[in-house]
Amino acid sequence: MNETLRPRQARLLGHRDFRLLLTGAAVAQTGSQVTLVALPLVAVVVLDATPFEVGLLTAAETAAFLLVGLPAGAWLDRMRKLPVLIRADVVRCIAVGSIPPAAALGVLTMPQLYLVALVTGVATVFFDVAHQSFLPVVLPREQLVAGNGALETVRSSAQIAGPGLGGGLVQLLGAPLAIVADACGYLASALLLARIRVEEARPEPEPGRSLRAEVAEGVRFVLGHPLLRAIATATATANLFAAVLMAVQTVFWVRVLDLPPGAIGALLSISAVGGLAGALCAGRLARWVGQARLIWLSTLVSAPFALLWPLSRGGAGVWLFGLASGVVLFGAVAYNVAQVSFRQSVCPPELLGRMNATMRFLVWGTMPLGALGGGLVADWSGPRTALWLCAAGFLLVPVPLLLSPLRRMRDLPETRTPDDTPAAEQPAASPTTP
Repeated sequence: MNETLRPRQARLLGHRDFRLLLTGAAVAQTGSQVTLVALPLVAVVVLDATPFEVGLLTAAETAAFLLVGLPAGAWLDRMRKLPVLIRADVVRCIAVGSIPPAAALGVLTMPQLYLVALVTGVATVFFDVAHQSFLPVVLPREQLVAGNGALETVRSSAQIAGPGLGGGLVQLLGAPLAIVADACGYLASALLLARIRVEEARPEPEPGRSLRAEVAEGVRFVLGHPLLRAIATATATANLFAAVLMAVQTVFWVRVLDLPPGAIGALLSISAVGGLAGALCAGRLARWVGQARLIWLSTLVSAPFALLWPLSRGGAGVWLFGLASGVVLFGAVAYNVAQVSFRQSVCPPELLGRMNATMRFLVWGTMPLGALGGGLVADWSGPRTALWLCAAGFLLVPVPLLLSPLRRMRDLPETRTPDDTPAAEQPAASPTTP
């Protein structure tokens, strides 16, 4: 098996445009992980934000998926994806780059942080949907799993290096100045993406087609597909309660566990090792247990570890939090590699943008609700109670997958043809589209 994998890996790493895409993702993700540490600390330490205000900040970062998530896919299906990726990086660079000078001048406020989070979130919607739709343009179908695995490896590596770097920068320079690293990462990503030379055809517009009709077509494709529907439900549940975690963890670390910025960065970096391991193992696990089984097994095995979050205490008990995050991230990354690769292969090319946008709307649209709910619960009953809510929610994630046809399958169907009919215990890869 290893002998057959090496030529594939060599072809992937030898692909110039994919290397540029991968390197751009690496620098942007590292900068984003610095901000993951620094931005909540700006709110909590510099601006003395309440738990609800931190939850509102988290909600602002993800609200764009509810506001523009669905039409973004239809718009992107009408245009080339690469220019969108570059412009989104430039917008994010300018937005996060406004924080350090405002802090230096003493005029930084929570409303500015909310605005930066919202603008960055809108740009991220377009970037993420375009990015997932652009990868099949850069790589052939048989290399999508390897390509997604490489991107998840980069993401997980950034989750290891970025928070540690962020915690050190916050202690050395202060939280606002540390965010400069994120702005530089977005700028570097834009410059790298601008060097990609792949031939990307401009989609031909269909006469008489309205934006509303095109959005509805993407929604019908996702909701009409039994496997995509189960994946969307499970991922939406996971993201709902992950947003609770994101909204309260910094407050919990600073005000309950009394951790300094450097320790927070180190804790995030150590827990991210699980995500890197998941990215490195996802392809091998998919071949060993089957891609369909990996989707539900990864959540079933990792979700119970979320119970360690609210059990964390000071001193050595802090590492319970890191252990829980590491195992949950392992499962999440392995899950993402398997299900995203399936989505990209099962969807007709002309529907990729709308399919990805619909999935993002459904699965990321729950995050503002989770963030606001987490902030409210932390305000009323304390951060630890909110973490118990989060842990209980993670136990629900595998349920829709276990109730779907995925539980009876080893591997996912690979065809895209709309006329396929269900075989024994294997639903068709694509339902009939309008």
